[in-house]
Order: sequence, then structure tokens, then C-alpha cells
Amino acid sequence: MAGNEFEDNAARWRVHPGKKVHLGDIDTRSKAGAPGNKEVTSKVVEGLVAQLGEWQTRLWAEGSRSVLMVLQAMDAGGKDGTIRKVFTGVNPQGVRVASFKAPTPDELAHDFLWRIHKQAPAHSELGVFNRSHYEDVLIVRVNELAPEDVWRARYDQIRHFEETLTAAGTTVVKFFLHISPDEQAERLQARLDDPTKRWKFAAADLDVRKHWDAYQSAYEDALRETSTKDAPWYVIPADRKWYRNWAILQVLLAHMERLAPEFPPEEEGLEGLTVV
Repeated sequence: MAGNEFEDNAARWRVHPGKKVHLGDIDTRSKAGAPGNKEVTSKVVEGLVAQLGEWQTRLWAEGSRSVLMVLQAMDAGGKDGTIRKVFTGVNPQGVRVASFKAPTPDELAHDFLWRIHKQAPAHSELGVFNRSHYEDVLIVRVNELAPEDVWRARYDQIRHFEETLTAAGTTVVKFFLHISPDEQAERLQARLDDPTKRWKFAAADLDVRKHWDAYQSAYEDALRETSTKDAPWYVIPADRKWYRNWAILQVLLAHMERLAPEFPPEEEGLEGLTVV
């Protein structure tokens, strides 16, 4: 697939800077642009995973730039599954995954970006944030953990933070995995029904679910306020896991091809050497 096709597909999910997003108008079960049904698309995904692995090898070898993938979603939105599937073909040495839970007392004693910045990928790394600094304009807002003048000011602080990352050579790509309340209910119930998955369920998940509309509004504002040219948001229809994986790979490969990392030049004088 040519690079411009990746770009064209990625454009369908991109949030343009300052544009109001109406999540209720976005079909969470969309199959738009997919190369075929579940079986066909899943086969295509295997090839895309291999391509991502090849680009990540170049990024690791080049050693001068990095990529940060931010994943946000409602509970059971598919963040863990995305990481498992999309990064199947990468070299673990060059990938850093950070999951952000409730902040510790030490983290609360610092500014909200302190714990985030420490996990940003170094040059050559492909970083993944499973939840992120956006929790501080989502859960903090919905649960009223800080006054509005505090969390609203964070939009600007987040934009500046991401500008700092991009200026230092990090490509920032942000995904909101958009699922429906019905799909979330099915996935949460599946966790309860399967003893091997029950560890992923918390009774608090049901309390969060009661605030679905408030979270959707918080996400809509965050998407509008913080999707920028250099750190864009993509809203990925995620009820169908196979489509979600295909869509995310379209976006990542579009950015990788634009970045185009290269292997460093070989050391002079290697031609003709023989290993004995």
C-alpha cells in the first residue's frame, strides 16, 4: 500500500485543530474504508503489523527521534488489546509502555505532568501511554477532583507539553478508542463471566459507567482543545476490534512513512572484511 493511501485513510479519523467533535454522531461500529470483512481485514492487519515492525527497527537503529502513541478510552475500550495486537511484530527493546493509574502521594506532590514526562520515550523508542496526562482533564473533571479553573487551564499546559516533545524530536499520535455503552456493557459482563478475566473488573467500573454522558462531554472538549497539527487526535470506531486494529495501523504507518527513519551509515572500511 502506498503512503498516500495510509494518509487518506488516517484523515477520516483525524480531529482538526479547534473542531468540535460530536461523539454521538460517530458510528462506533463503522467499517468505513476497511479492505473487506473481518477475515479479510484481519489478514491485511498481519501484513501491516510486519510493516510497523520494519519501521520500528529503522527508528531504533537511527537513534535520533521517537514516536509516542497515546491511548485513551472508556473502561473496556480496548487499550490493552490494541497494544497486544498492534505491537506484535516490534522489537521489545525499542518499545516502552507506560500505564497510568491513580497518582501516588509522591506524584500528587508534584505538578500533574511530572509523572508523565518521566515516561516519555527516549530517542529511538516507540512509546505507548495506556491512559495518560489526559486523565487530568477527564476523571479530574467528572469527579470534581479539582476546580474548573484548574483543570481547564490544563488544556493549554498539555498543548505546551506536547509542543516540547515534538520540538525535541518526538512524533505524538493520540487515539481515542470510541465504543458504545452497549459494547462496554458486553465487555464488562464478559470479564465478570470469565474467571481468568475477572481480575480486570472492579466494582468502581459500574460507578464510572453511570457518568457516561459526562465523560463523553469531557472527551469532546479535550479532543477539540488539544488536537493540533503536530500532536493530532484520532477518533477510532472501536466496537469491532478487527476494524480498530486496522484503523490504528493505518494511522501509525502514515506517521511512520512521513517520519521515514533510516538506518545509519555503515562504518567506513568494512567492505572486504572477513570474519575468521
